[in-house]
Amino acid sequence: MKKMRLSLIAAMLVLVTAASAQANLGVKGGVNMSNFYGDELDDKNVKIGFHVGLAADYEFMYNSAIQTGLFFTTKGFKTENVDLDAEYTENLMYLQLPVHYAYKLDVSPGTRIVFHAGPYAAYGVGGSRKASVGNISGEWDVDKIFGDGNRQYKPFDAGLGLGVGAEFGQIIFDLGWDVGLVNISNVSDGNIKNQNAYLSVGYNF
Repeated sequence: MKKMRLSLIAAMLVLVTAASAQANLGVKGGVNMSNFYGDELDDKNVKIGFHVGLAADYEFMYNSAIQTGLFFTTKGFKTENVDLDAEYTENLMYLQLPVHYAYKLDVSPGTRIVFHAGPYAAYGVGGSRKASVGNISGEWDVDKIFGDGNRQYKPFDAGLGLGVGAEFGQIIFDLGWDVGLVNISNVSDGNIKNQNAYLSVGYNF
């Protein structure tokens, strides 16, 4: 009987917590600034890209939330040779799932500053390579950028992200950075990882 009472109390606490938690769904998108990093990569040019997707914010206690979602995002790198007027870009497209803990600091009624950090996992779904010299340009390998070949990349990526944002009612602004921890190179002694800074705008329904 005592165990049954304890079980009922535990179940009631779970229900109260779930009822008091606030879950918000929304849309989010913005600009990416990405590059590779690794042992032999020192090019500082960034590739401009984008991200867009569905966001979920689960506020399980006052000012604390789990933020996640599913996003289509572009990463990769760009390199330039000014003397030859040449440019080479690799655009990697991923579906990405972040899971961040967020702490929300009240600033004024309806306005909060949000600090968040946590892991992400991503899977490559396509991409392209583009080269240009002067007025001549070409693009290829749209669906062959991921695979087992030496000039292809491993599709799975994972890493850590952090950011700071602001909530103005239902409107969200966010600035963040993701750093990959998985070597996506297929070369035996290669070491290539993703890194990406982003600026997002979102809306919670």
